[in-house]
Amino acid sequence: MATPVFEKTKGLTDKQFHYCPGCTHGIIHRLVAEVLEELGVTGETIGVAPVGCSVLAYDYFNCDMHEAAHGRAPAVATGIKRVRPDNTVFTYQGDGDLAAIGTAEIVHVALRAEKITTIFVNNAIYGMTGGQMAPTTLIGQKATTSPYGRSEADTGKPLRVCEMLATIDGAVFVERVSVHDVPHIRKAKKAIKKAFEVQLRGEGFALVEVLSTCPTNWGITPVDSLGWLKDNMLPYFPLGNFRTPEEGK
Repeated sequence: MATPVFEKTKGLTDKQFHYCPGCTHGIIHRLVAEVLEELGVTGETIGVAPVGCSVLAYDYFNCDMHEAAHGRAPAVATGIKRVRPDNTVFTYQGDGDLAAIGTAEIVHVALRAEKITTIFVNNAIYGMTGGQMAPTTLIGQKATTSPYGRSEADTGKPLRVCEMLATIDGAVFVERVSVHDVPHIRKAKKAIKKAFEVQLRGEGFALVEVLSTCPTNWGITPVDSLGWLKDNMLPYFPLGNFRTPEEGK
């Protein structure tokens, strides 16, 4: 019998993803699930799903999940972690959920140094509700609510979440990664694993921002969306580590 060289992680259920073709939520889900399995904490983990394209994340992660109101995932996770401090707790949020309606929640969870992990998926647009402009939408990028392209004069510049949170002492691990190709997917997994390890060591709040695609609302093909991310999002949202536990102490 041949030895398998690749198999599905036990951190995911057998439920088929509902995401659009070319959407990278599925990749990010797998990375998170693999990390939970490798760390041996899948059975002790509680995830918090957002409102957005990943609202059904509770169907996919093979751990206990909780649904939160729009933007309130960090607040819900705070309550869970404080009541059950021995559990591993994470939120999985998009840019509309975290950087728009949930801005106050993510800032204050970092300020309080809550010992949770946040996976922040940034695809520069509201995905589930039809492609409206988000706080992360790029200047000139078209959306249903910015049909001529986002205007800096009208709405300001896109919000850089990592750079903002890295100024807060309680955010001890902050890193931005991307999943537009295999080398970057591997780097993304390493960052996600570090973010969970920070929680397991009880060091404070950890966030990984993952640059992602939205071919449907960007109006391009799945393949072209990977190139669009690389050419347009990376220059404005630079990849890298913005804060480590050592710097946060």
